[in-house]
Amino acid sequence: MIKYLGSKRRLVPVLGELFARSGARSALDLFSGTTRVAQEFKRRGAIVTAVDNTRYAEVLARCYVATDAERVESEALDDALARLQALRGEPGYVTETFCRTARYFRPENGERIDAIREAIERDYRGTPLYPVLLTSLIEAADRVDSTAGLQMAFMKRWAPRALHPLALRAPVLLAGPGHALRADACTAIGELAPVDLAYLDPPYNQHRYVTNYHVWETLVAWDAPEHYGIACKRTDSRDPATRSAFNSRRTMPGALRKVVEEVRARVVVISYNDEAWLSLDDLVDIGASRGAVTVLGFGSRRYVGAQIGIHDPSGRRVGEVSHLHNTEYVVVAGAAADVARMTAPYGDAVVRRAGARHLAPARPSATPSPIA
Repeated sequence: MIKYLGSKRRLVPVLGELFARSGARSALDLFSGTTRVAQEFKRRGAIVTAVDNTRYAEVLARCYVATDAERVESEALDDALARLQALRGEPGYVTETFCRTARYFRPENGERIDAIREAIERDYRGTPLYPVLLTSLIEAADRVDSTAGLQMAFMKRWAPRALHPLALRAPVLLAGPGHALRADACTAIGELAPVDLAYLDPPYNQHRYVTNYHVWETLVAWDAPEHYGIACKRTDSRDPATRSAFNSRRTMPGALRKVVEEVRARVVVISYNDEAWLSLDDLVDIGASRGAVTVLGFGSRRYVGAQIGIHDPSGRRVGEVSHLHNTEYVVVAGAAADVARMTAPYGDAVVRRAGARHLAPARPSATPSPIA
């Protein structure tokens, strides 16, 4: 799984257990990102719909959520990966932009990325293997990049992993159906089919994932875009249409309230943290629109970029980080019996309990289906 800001790796066991204790059979991951949580729900038997507004997240969801492992010919996948791995490097857009103009990858790996990506587009687009092979390439590139995890900048000196040769691996696929959708949460929420459990992990601040991970966006779009700045970000990321209501302090609270109130789910689970725009009181109030609310809190180390100090453009350290840990909140909202059953094992982690501010209309549960 790729390095990712806001990754829920440490919370996945908790979120998986909450799903299991809910008795759910279907789930929605509305800000799916790397699909780490969606995969956990699928692993536990759910039919999952994964929604995100970035190209790379859609590809990851098509691979890990929408692809049924039992319908993939493992021999064909292995043959395709071996063929791609054997290709000689061929310099192209990635080499020029992300190895020479910027320094995300060593040139020898950039040339391999260019050659493999071109072959995937030419030989596999439109086939069931396309999202799987593209995911394999993204993950391989992530293992040899020279960043602290975000693509807003790159290391002054090559990271040790950047010296390793690019190596493709087969993604670990899961059995069962699922759905992947690229869409804005506020736009999609009224059209998505009902589910038993909806999981929301909204952006926490003004930084957009489309620019945080612009290299992956370009690798998926494969459109050789114009770029700007030292980081070589896509010029089209300046388009206001790429901005979400969740990236503005002014509009984010209303956007989250909208999706929580309108999502058709029996139980809603929201993850958030204590460094974000909303207070704990705000989260409880928003969750109470669904019924009873219990908030769990878990200590977490901050993102690695916040642990290495503050530097000027020349790389000189000019400041210190205020703190190295924060609290990850998990808000569970729904019928009181469901919330109590789901959170029962986590009594020591309970931060707040609350009754319903008002009850949302009853919403039936059903297996999700993609938007037509």
